[in-house]
Amino acid sequence: MKKRHPLLRTLLDLRGNPRACVYTEPLWGIPFNLYAPYVSIYMLALGLSDVQIGLIASIGMAFQIVFAFLGGAITDKLGRRNATFIFDLISWCIPALVWALAQNFTHFLIAAIINSVWRVPATSWHCLLVEDAEQDQLIDIYAWIHISGLLAVFFAPLAGLLIARYQTVPTVRGLYLFTFFMMAVKIILLYIFSTETRQGEIRLNETKGQSIFVILKQYGGVVKQLINTPITVMMMFLILIRSITSLVNGTFWGIIVTERLNIPVENVALFPFVRSAVILLLFFFLVPKMNKISLEKPLVLGFLLFAASQFLLIITPINGYFLLIISTVLEAFSLALLNPILNSLFVINVDAQERARITAMIQVAAIALTSPFGWLAGILSETDRMLPFVMNIVLIILGGVLAYSISRARNVMITAGFRDEA
Repeated sequence: MKKRHPLLRTLLDLRGNPRACVYTEPLWGIPFNLYAPYVSIYMLALGLSDVQIGLIASIGMAFQIVFAFLGGAITDKLGRRNATFIFDLISWCIPALVWALAQNFTHFLIAAIINSVWRVPATSWHCLLVEDAEQDQLIDIYAWIHISGLLAVFFAPLAGLLIARYQTVPTVRGLYLFTFFMMAVKIILLYIFSTETRQGEIRLNETKGQSIFVILKQYGGVVKQLINTPITVMMMFLILIRSITSLVNGTFWGIIVTERLNIPVENVALFPFVRSAVILLLFFFLVPKMNKISLEKPLVLGFLLFAASQFLLIITPINGYFLLIISTVLEAFSLALLNPILNSLFVINVDAQERARITAMIQVAAIALTSPFGWLAGILSETDRMLPFVMNIVLIILGGVLAYSISRARNVMITAGFRDEA
């Protein structure tokens, strides 16, 4: 009998909360990845400037700091399942309707502030996903989470065709309405088919009768624990670099491609299509091998490939489809390495008993340091549309150096452990 592919075997073997989270994720990932390439283009079409777009991104990030800080306490107080249900509805369904009807800067700003609430379910959903999961399934689980979003690749050309026929604004408004419906269905199904995690039950009992403010006061000990774990601190900075570069790419990639490289808006979907198709292939042929090797070296390679993709983007000439596709392919290789490895290393290096609060604190630090970069990138983009990506390259190189340092630190710890045993 032919052996199943490791990823497929993991998908079929999933049970409980990991199964509920993974199986419902396409209902979130598909609509998100359909509208994401057009967010900044949609804003430009409605009259917003580069600086206004960057300012919205920064203000949204500033509000995310607040909700990321509250996220761990809310997750422990309400439970992973309830917090995910309530705050997913608030943070995704309401903004989708506001975006669909938006007319000006104020509307987009309101939507960004409401959407910033997603930092609460970012903590609760993550705990729901991993707390009852087998550790040897983590990389495959994260691969399937990313694959769920990449399924939008099969629908991306349709978005381009609709824009060519109905123009940017009407099409993107329709995508946001579609997003509202799909995400509402996803949130309800996840609530129905999930249960509270074992660690969630423990934290519910421990926080019973405590207010959110009392729980927040306990964060001091968590901060000390985090600071005293050097590898976790280094992981936090890797997450920060990934957060900044994702913010810049997500906000200004569509602008540089359409405004500087003169790629027609209806052709923009070609590049997410190529990126997603390559990542899908890599997830099936490359990611399964990561369970058998040290994760730090592929992490360094991922940062180097990401830097190369950004370099090619800024040297691409007008209508330079070939170089832009090569840049997109390199980015796909880097993301296939970076995303599942960063997620898995984070889970491995975080204390399971304090996962919700440590996750929340790392999110707070990362967002606080990321938030100014949307506004800064907006100023750089108005000066020259390639400058935000020059900034990305510098940060990505720093990420590669840090990933190499983590590899060295883990090797030293392992060696020391062997000596102690001897």
